[in-house]
Amino acid sequence: MYDIFAKIALSKIEEAIKNGEFENLPGQGQPINLEYLAAIPPEKRAAYTVLKNSGVLPQEAQLLKEIAGLKEKLSTCPEGVTRETLQKKLRETELKYKLLLETSRKRKR
Repeated sequence: MYDIFAKIALSKIEEAIKNGEFENLPGQGQPINLEYLAAIPPEKRAAYTVLKNSGVLPQEAQLLKEIAGLKEKLSTCPEGVTRETLQKKLRETELKYKLLLETSRKRKR
């Protein structure tokens, strides 16, 4: 069953290449940025990519994005009140993310 779908897909892709449908696409010739996938569980990556391409971010992905941004800010922030505030926000956001993952795991059982 899988073979027939693979053959159909391959045929459609080859036809699209022949017709030039993959020419002049946005980002053509540029490396694909897959860094955002590193923190996403492998079994959820395809779904997240589809949602991201649709302009929708699941709560888990939004939290990961926020965590990455906070870490980036912390890496350049000098000691002081601002740094402490960022560290607190990072801990809170990481906790939200971990709780969300735990809730998700419990639902699967």
